[in-house]
Amino acid sequence: MACTVVIAGVGPGLGESIARRFAAEGCRVGLFARSASYLDDLAADLDGTAGAGLAVPTDLTDPDEIAAGFEGVRDAFGPVDVLVNHASAASWDGLTDISTESFDRALAVGPKAALHCSQEAVGDMRETGGGTVIFTGATTSVRGREGAVGFSAAKFANRGLAESMARELGPEGIHVAHVVLDGGILPPDRDVENDEDYLDPDAIADSYWHLVEQDESAWTLELDLRPHTEDF
Repeated sequence: MACTVVIAGVGPGLGESIARRFAAEGCRVGLFARSASYLDDLAADLDGTAGAGLAVPTDLTDPDEIAAGFEGVRDAFGPVDVLVNHASAASWDGLTDISTESFDRALAVGPKAALHCSQEAVGDMRETGGGTVIFTGATTSVRGREGAVGFSAAKFANRGLAESMARELGPEGIHVAHVVLDGGILPPDRDVENDEDYLDPDAIADSYWHLVEQDESAWTLELDLRPHTEDF
């Protein structure tokens, strides 16, 4: 299934796994992040698959840069069919330690960026008659984490945004899903004591692709993923 995808917030690890999974299915993938050199290398790799990649260096806190990035994707690949709101940025600070700047940045890179990206993508989806928007969530999307007020607030806001969008856009043929990643993700740059205690980013990416392929008669609103060793 060939489609045009935007992944907002791509880096080594899960973001890259999602990009590679979608490109392997023949998708044309717009890669949004700030690191131009990393994106260029990844886009070149994706061009060697069944799909294609486009590096779109973007400050996701800037609505004008987001709009320009989407226009670049449309020029290269056509209207956007799939959006993955994957970006987050937050300091690990508690209530009395977090600065106003850090809290504002958590909201700007998280729910505010997701709002602006979704507005851009959904405009395309409405014109073409459907599409998929996926939000990357975390344990703290449903249960606030001690010592991480910015991250928790941003992830809670993303979940609320996703649920509201799903109810608004579902009747228009646009699938909105929120994915709770309830556990650590296997890191790409260091060894861990036991791989089985972590979510495999490639396996997560498989689940994201499944959401895109779901029949509209049985759409998932929220998908909860965790390692099999996690204590329920």
